[in-house]
Amino acid sequence: MPSRTIAIGDVHGCSRAFETLLAVIEPGADDVIVALGDYVNRGPDSRGVLERLIALERQCNLIPLLGNHDQMLLQVLLDSRAGHPRALSSWLHIGGNATLASYGGSLDQITGAALMHIPAEHVAFLEHCRDYHESETHIFIHAKYDPVLPMAVQPFELLRWESLRDGIPGPHVSGKTVIAGHTSQKTGEILDLGHLVCIDTYCYGGGWLTALDVQTRQVWQASGQGELRGT
Repeated sequence: MPSRTIAIGDVHGCSRAFETLLAVIEPGADDVIVALGDYVNRGPDSRGVLERLIALERQCNLIPLLGNHDQMLLQVLLDSRAGHPRALSSWLHIGGNATLASYGGSLDQITGAALMHIPAEHVAFLEHCRDYHESETHIFIHAKYDPVLPMAVQPFELLRWESLRDGIPGPHVSGKTVIAGHTSQKTGEILDLGHLVCIDTYCYGGGWLTALDVQTRQVWQASGQGELRGT
């Protein structure tokens, strides 16, 4: 089978959906899987998602991007270890509580001690995630981009944080198709604008986790309960 490049949208702790997609895609050693970030928070099994991503690195060519929720977790860990857990409480209220629960941390532990349940291997995985990925034909990002700037000089605030609801950028100056996540499509349907395709289809909120073969445009979707769409 020729190698494929497949993008996977925001997982947000939905490990059953993630496993279902990987089972049907069956990534091989030559395949490129680009994970668009936001692996943690909100869904029930952030731990399981990170464990599966780490295993996936040994199965195929995995290119993991860093999402804003992943960055928030890293920042909370950094602040806590420095003795300044100021961001912990706010992080818990945007889905961090579910992340801690998946590691066996008590939800009533609003202290840095609960973060010690997170293995160093998982932290190291997030620390080596990329800001973006660019191929000969496509650009992969978590959130958004400036259409006139080369990818190497894009502001990280755009790549990590800004929503497409704040304005749709035009085609990138490279002419490449952009594949993005971050801006949840609560209908469960992909947003396909031709030059820009958003595949965050709101899995943790009752939608679907989406995988897209960027060459053939084949789509796979799975629910948070692990059911494949259309079957």
